[in-house]
Amino acid sequence: MARQVDAACRTMGDMTVYYQSCPTPLGAMWLAADADGLRGAWFEDQADLPDLRDWTRGRGHALLQEARRQLRAYFARTLETFDLPLSPHSPGTAFQHQVWQALQTIHFGQLTHYGALATRLGAPQAARAVGAAVGRNPWSVIVPCHRVVGARGELTGYAGGLERKVALLQREGHWLT
Repeated sequence: MARQVDAACRTMGDMTVYYQSCPTPLGAMWLAADADGLRGAWFEDQADLPDLRDWTRGRGHALLQEARRQLRAYFARTLETFDLPLSPHSPGTAFQHQVWQALQTIHFGQLTHYGALATRLGAPQAARAVGAAVGRNPWSVIVPCHRVVGARGELTGYAGGLERKVALLQREGHWLT
């Protein structure tokens, strides 16, 4: 799917996708950007990490450098909100993009659950669809899908691994085990 979307985007102008690695305390991440913004941020062992072979290494790419700087600041506890343009060309349905936009309204230190997010989107019966969209979020950490938990506060899956979700939530003041 990602490969089809990338091919379609490249025909609309300069949609070269640049990528680089970013070390974090939770493991290396891959960052990707195109002319319109950050395309994604994935932990290196995520199942939905795109195939990087079709993309171009972007060692000096300004947006990728800024994303690395902000991730370092987040993990150093000096940044709570990311300020990065997100590419509208990241693969996903219109509904997924709506969910990803709603995730950005969950502030540092706050938690919500899938049903509440579905209700906020005007689709209270779509908690499972919201959960599926949250699981496909291409901007790990930056778009805070880790702040979404089950209806009773239970920890649910995280594409970057449940251990990372716990670590991110603890970093934000939630003492979970």
